[in-house]
Amino acid sequence: MPQADAAPAGDAREEQGLQQSLVSKIVQGVAIWFGVQLLMKQFTGGNKAQTATTTDASGNVVQVPANTGDIPAYQLRSSTLDEGAVWNPIPQRLAPMWPSDSSVDIIVTLSSSFVPVKISSVPEEYVALNEKGFKIGNSSDTRIAETTFEVPQSVQKNGTLWGHIYVGLTGANLDPKEPGFDPATAFHFVYPLTQYIPKKKEAKTRNLLEDKPEIEEEEPEEQGNGPVIANYYHPNTTLAFIPDAGILNFPQTHPAIRQFVHPESTGARDGSGQNSWYYPVLYVNTFWQMKSHMTLLNETVKTLPLRLDLRSMKNWQFTMMASVDFNSKQQALQAAYGGSLPGGGDGSEIELIKEMFVDTNPYLLGVTAVVSIAHLILETLAFGSDIAHYRKKKDNVGISVRSILANVFMQTVIFLYLIDNSQNTSWMILGSQGIGIVIELWKVTTIVNIRLRPAPPGSLIPYRVVFEDKYKLSETEEKTKEYDEIAFKYMYIAGVPLLIGYAIWSLVYESHKSWYSYTLTTLVGSVYAYGFLMMVPSLYINYRLKSVAHMPAKAMMYKFLNTFIDDLFAFTIKMPFLYRLATFRDDIIFFIYLYQRWAYRVDYTRVNEFGQGGDEDSEESKAEPKPLPEADAPAEKVGGTAKSSGADTGAAKKRK
Repeated sequence: MPQADAAPAGDAREEQGLQQSLVSKIVQGVAIWFGVQLLMKQFTGGNKAQTATTTDASGNVVQVPANTGDIPAYQLRSSTLDEGAVWNPIPQRLAPMWPSDSSVDIIVTLSSSFVPVKISSVPEEYVALNEKGFKIGNSSDTRIAETTFEVPQSVQKNGTLWGHIYVGLTGANLDPKEPGFDPATAFHFVYPLTQYIPKKKEAKTRNLLEDKPEIEEEEPEEQGNGPVIANYYHPNTTLAFIPDAGILNFPQTHPAIRQFVHPESTGARDGSGQNSWYYPVLYVNTFWQMKSHMTLLNETVKTLPLRLDLRSMKNWQFTMMASVDFNSKQQALQAAYGGSLPGGGDGSEIELIKEMFVDTNPYLLGVTAVVSIAHLILETLAFGSDIAHYRKKKDNVGISVRSILANVFMQTVIFLYLIDNSQNTSWMILGSQGIGIVIELWKVTTIVNIRLRPAPPGSLIPYRVVFEDKYKLSETEEKTKEYDEIAFKYMYIAGVPLLIGYAIWSLVYESHKSWYSYTLTTLVGSVYAYGFLMMVPSLYINYRLKSVAHMPAKAMMYKFLNTFIDDLFAFTIKMPFLYRLATFRDDIIFFIYLYQRWAYRVDYTRVNEFGQGGDEDSEESKAEPKPLPEADAPAEKVGGTAKSSGADTGAAKKRK
């Protein structure tokens, strides 16, 4: 990639940047959570679950949880409030109601109605789970139930599919509609098994050669100003008991956690009237339910499969997964209604991360997380080293000005493509792309003067932008300029037919939003496929000069190391096929550059033939030309013996 790196693919670069930023966010969130947990344990003594045996007021031997703190066990509660105590309708602190190692029975039924009916009246195909003797807290006790059911008509028409979940101590009556139901030994709650998710707006495209746009049926909902909300269903759901939740401060509990906390149903309080108890937390885990794996419900969906996994889960896992899942869905909904999110994005970033975890080998994923950090560091170092190299450089030897200008053009095309095709693109991605463009433009100003000159007579535009040399070029710099022209002449011969062919193919066979979008898409596709042509001139100049001393060695190494990291990303994240090829073509350029460094060795203990290396050059060294050493292979002569670059400071002249 000498002088002109291949422009990265818009979608792939966006996913890669999102991956890097979101991995750091997740790591930070986990670290904060563990820190809070440690502090809470210092004050509460931890939430270690224990079971104690005691006798109640009637003299019966009962098993009670021993981790209720100063709140008495539910079985030992007082029947009256303390003198002067006031009953609070919202309990402040909640203690576990049953021992954490209780054995329970659980039944899950499906219904299109929120209101429960007698379990005995539910058709068999809608009884999704019926398990007995499940041991809470036993990680080895897992149950799996699979079924297929007919979709109710109301659910086909955007209705909710409800899961009625009945839980009770083993042997207890689970049906609240039956006589003999005891809320001290069983409870019931309802949870939706379908999700209402905003549809992503898809840009309408058409074939530009046709007179009329493609006819598309518009849904009635799309006529409004708000987002289109659709009903989705996922066939896999995990039910996880949380045995070590401990004492909860109910009003301050995060909404993601509170939705799974079910206080004692009769309104019982301890003597203070402020505290109560809660049934075992049963987490309906939808964390790994990706939208790409969901079914959009409509009248064509007649039957659906369902798999329920029953198990236990650690409290820290439950808290982290429930919070991340809840927040990501809230952000997606906020973005769908036009709200802005920190750092940009559309709320689907967590979805991308989860897909990466599901679809990628864990070992490769671990390596990717480590090298993501290295990628950020190397990119920063490459920026800094590139700037330092051009600030110290005193001549134009080996510099392909055309490659730099071409790179500015390609990066600008990518920048416009990101804006045109990515809704709510992260500002970090756009910012990184913009900084790259500014640096490339700054490089041009260090090599030539950019001037606005009057246009020749008869021109439609009164002024034009011209590039003028800063000083009279030395013979070696003139050769660099000549080699640059030769390289680009052959590049035009190879690249222009390819670009024209790709443009014609895209116009005939692909659809686009507009002519502007078509132009950007064609240029970006050409950059993906033929961007390596922009790297060739600098390699050609190295070959003709028989030297690599003028190259920014540190910046090149940082960029090439990032290229190998991109190779790793090519296997772990989704990206266009052309961009995958682009990452590997950069490797070829790297190996050619390594060969040139070996073939045109540089002695770093002396000042080289281009006035670089060794100690810092003084201003006098610029004025006193150094002849080319005989040890180096002589460059092809152009009109005489080569001089030290930048020696003459005569009148500047325009570049062709």
